[in-house]
Amino acid sequence: MKLKKLITILLVLIICLALLSTCMPNAESAMNPKPAGFFKGVWHGWIAPLSLIVGFFNDTTRVYDPNNTGWWYDFGFYMAVISGFGGLSLARRKQKD
Repeated sequence: MKLKKLITILLVLIICLALLSTCMPNAESAMNPKPAGFFKGVWHGWIAPLSLIVGFFNDTTRVYDPNNTGWWYDFGFYMAVISGFGGLSLARRKQKD
């Protein structure tokens, strides 16, 4: 029973990683006529650590999409990176009881 559960978890993890990797910014996205906006910036910020790791092995994968709308993409990207790494929770002070 444990082996079946482990195989299921590994299969789900592999499928999730494959789905995430299809949405990573790459060199071909610069040829897309529609630039990446705010929500794509948020998505790219959330998957930035995975994009960085994949970028070591694949030259076309980027962490940041060069074809973007500018300030709004940057805002979404940095907001997701900061919140994803716990930066917002580190800024809060714990209240003393």
